[in-house]
Amino acid sequence: MEVETPAQTQRREQQQLTSGDGAAVAAKPLHRNPRLVVSFVLMVVGSASSPLLLRAYFLHGGNRKWFSSLLQTAGCPLLLAPLCASFISRRRRSANTPVFLMSPRLLAASVGVGLMTGLIGLLYAYGTAYLPVSTSSILSSTQLAFTAVFALLLVRQRFTPFSVNAVVLLSVGAVMLGMNAGGDRPAGVSLAQYSAGFAMMLGAAALYGLMMPVIELSQGQHAARTGSAVTYTLVMEMQVVIGFIATAFSTVGMLVNNDFHAIPGEAQEFGLGKAGYYLLLAGTAVMYQLFLLGTIGTVFYGSALLAGVILTVLIPITGVLAVLFFHESFNGTKGVSLALAVWGFVSYFYGEIHSHAQQSNRPPHIGQLDL
Repeated sequence: MEVETPAQTQRREQQQLTSGDGAAVAAKPLHRNPRLVVSFVLMVVGSASSPLLLRAYFLHGGNRKWFSSLLQTAGCPLLLAPLCASFISRRRRSANTPVFLMSPRLLAASVGVGLMTGLIGLLYAYGTAYLPVSTSSILSSTQLAFTAVFALLLVRQRFTPFSVNAVVLLSVGAVMLGMNAGGDRPAGVSLAQYSAGFAMMLGAAALYGLMMPVIELSQGQHAARTGSAVTYTLVMEMQVVIGFIATAFSTVGMLVNNDFHAIPGEAQEFGLGKAGYYLLLAGTAVMYQLFLLGTIGTVFYGSALLAGVILTVLIPITGVLAVLFFHESFNGTKGVSLALAVWGFVSYFYGEIHSHAQQSNRPPHIGQLDL
């Protein structure tokens, strides 16, 4: 299907900005864009702290998987404030501006992605409960391999030697961790629980790898039908719907599992005290939303490639913080697996840079849906 994808639309608009009065905007260095700098800070803070806070919940006596899954998306109402500000700004420019920019089809796609997000959160919660943060972070990085496969099937992503190399390296790293299963098992976690957490973390990575091409496909189809680019406001609207659906999914699980009645008792017996329990919960929800907002802002004001590079840098940082705060073991196998993960990311993104350099010489208006 011949459509103009959001990324291609953005490249066309950037090329248009290079003429006339827009030249100064297009030539503005990334580090001098205050909104990009803020997005970068939010992304770093959220990505480095949210896995540690969720792991601290389990280490100090928390045991509610559905509840911890809900915490990963329950902060979505925080997005309502910037959405309201965006609507007020649009309203000042045009009295006929719609309240919502989403089309019915995009809304339906967002609901489906929200259900997937809820399931990902549950799998991630189980993995975080039974695995060290350093191990779960490395396993999470394998989502790139799954993303490449599903992108090939859904949006006709072309494989390059760099992406194939990345998939192989990440797969080898995951296999190495699997062969060393139990070698870094936390105290009080059985081998069966560790193995289940390992499998569920890989399952979360696989489902996340499916979710990203689905979002790309729905955004590309929306742009093709409406003839407009996917704006930052539209992305936030999608995320609010995704967050509310995922939170509703986790809420149903909590009701079935009787988690709401168990929370007061869990707070009383929590290792950090009752006040520490609720502060930790609130901090976890806020940090996950900061990470989300930072990622969206980095993609919008920079690029998806830039967001991926930042995440790559944060993988070893999160592992080091886990070793410092939780005294997790970091053996040679895990170190080699981490090095392979970083190598795979670098290979993948170097290939993306090479691919984008080639595409910049093509006509900017029409292309295949093959990001």
